[in-house]
Amino acid sequence: MSYMVLARKWRPQQFDDLIGQEHVSQTLKNAITSDRVHHAFLFTGARGVGKTSAARIFAKALNCAEGPTVTPCGVCPSCVEITASRGIDVFEIDGASNTGVDDIRELRENIRYLPANSRYKLFIIDEVHMLSINAFNALLKTLEEPPDHAKFIFATTEPHKIPVTILSRCQRFDFRKIALDKVAARLKTIAEAEAINISDAGLAMIARAGGGSMRDAQSTFDQVIAFCGEQVDDTQLQGLLGMVDQRLLVNLVEAILDGDAGRGLGILQQVDEQGHSFRKFCQQLIDLVRSLLFITVVDDPGDLLEASPSELQEFRQLAAKTDLNRLQRTLVLLMQTEAQLAHSNYPRLSVEMALVKLANLPSGADVGALIHKLDLLEKRLPAAGTPASAPARVEISTPTPPPLPTEEPSFEEEPSAKKLEAAPVAQQGQADWAGLIEFVNRKRRATGSVLEHAHPLSLELPHLKIGYPEGSFNLQFFGDPETRGSLEALATEYFGLPVRLDVIPLRDDHKASTLTFAQQREEQQLSRQQQLHDNATEHPMIKAAKTIFDGEVEDVRPID
Repeated sequence: MSYMVLARKWRPQQFDDLIGQEHVSQTLKNAITSDRVHHAFLFTGARGVGKTSAARIFAKALNCAEGPTVTPCGVCPSCVEITASRGIDVFEIDGASNTGVDDIRELRENIRYLPANSRYKLFIIDEVHMLSINAFNALLKTLEEPPDHAKFIFATTEPHKIPVTILSRCQRFDFRKIALDKVAARLKTIAEAEAINISDAGLAMIARAGGGSMRDAQSTFDQVIAFCGEQVDDTQLQGLLGMVDQRLLVNLVEAILDGDAGRGLGILQQVDEQGHSFRKFCQQLIDLVRSLLFITVVDDPGDLLEASPSELQEFRQLAAKTDLNRLQRTLVLLMQTEAQLAHSNYPRLSVEMALVKLANLPSGADVGALIHKLDLLEKRLPAAGTPASAPARVEISTPTPPPLPTEEPSFEEEPSAKKLEAAPVAQQGQADWAGLIEFVNRKRRATGSVLEHAHPLSLELPHLKIGYPEGSFNLQFFGDPETRGSLEALATEYFGLPVRLDVIPLRDDHKASTLTFAQQREEQQLSRQQQLHDNATEHPMIKAAKTIFDGEVEDVRPID
């Protein structure tokens, strides 16, 4: 007799055999007991969690000679045929191979005929999401109004690919991934029945390798038996599965938490000598630190972790050595390292550098104090942002002029006599170039913005001489007599005496000798920003933050 793989030999035959899917089993049993069986079901979930097995058990329950019953006998012709996958009234269709509309049309023709020797015709379509749109459309009408003797069971790993028109006509059951302890318990039952000697730790390793899939775990167990025989050694099992010894992982995390980078590097040497993949090793390390984090924040993390009771006890002792803050930072750095290993030419070096950094992380208390100081610093920042600093003023070297006379000034006097005797407007404070630009900006923004780019050549009142590059727009702007006259009027209003304005073209060599107001302001802002940046980056607290969080200073804002 040919060998039957464990996944087939130990396939569930009753609803109670569906490990980890009790919510599905109970609902289907209630539907059969109350005679409220829907005509179409959708079973969704990861591979190997029992979707097709549940469909076969349901088919046996409906067509059993003693049924419909929630406990099919397993010995009647219908049960035997379904178990052997040759029931003439139960059709198992592979959706990946029968995707076309013609296949569905053939199915529709078959539905019209009564069952040969059963109560129902059942159509089990696996990977139903692989059907084409035309095939789904051909199936739609049949699903909406099926004959009384027909039932449909669809199974899929990707329900989001099924049209909503199909979904709305089915009762949906979501199959969960199976917990590690339940998979391990099932494997232990199989091992005892097959006379395989294997430790509980070995069963846990196989269950963990299954990733929540009972079929994957059973297939891995088959491979282990083929390699090790009836006596399974844990060391051989780890080599076969490509997994690092749990003791090495625990010792490495312990070295990290103790700040002993040297001991950690020695453990990495063992990992390398045993030929393990550093990326796989890093993934296992992430799982271990994740377990410690869950133990720290959850009182009873058993349902959240894939760990045996003895492993949980060891994890609790390890978690007691550290705090939540450090575990979070360790987990983040390990995940970053794992992502880098995907394309790193020096995987061992990447892991070693991460290990050294983790072993030298400051304590959570130090980080907490630093964060508290940063919070206090942030509270000092103004809520609405920081106003721009005042630009440097270009002072006009004139003595303080006397107050304005009550009579209008005589325009027939010598301009030179007025040179130092003009009185400022009281609201302005002092007569200077920056003040004039500010005054013009308030009165006429467009004129003020052009004036900001003027090169001041002579500021001896009442004669102002400014310049612009030859051929520039600004030179043409003040070339208009009316525009220049309006600026002279504003200057007269500001300085309190008649002002004459000359605007002349400048060559490149003359331009460089004087800076515009806009250039002066830009230089001041750049200088101030650089000074702020230098002061911030040299601050001890900022240096500490950069080291702890492996960050960079992106922006510096003044708080004055």
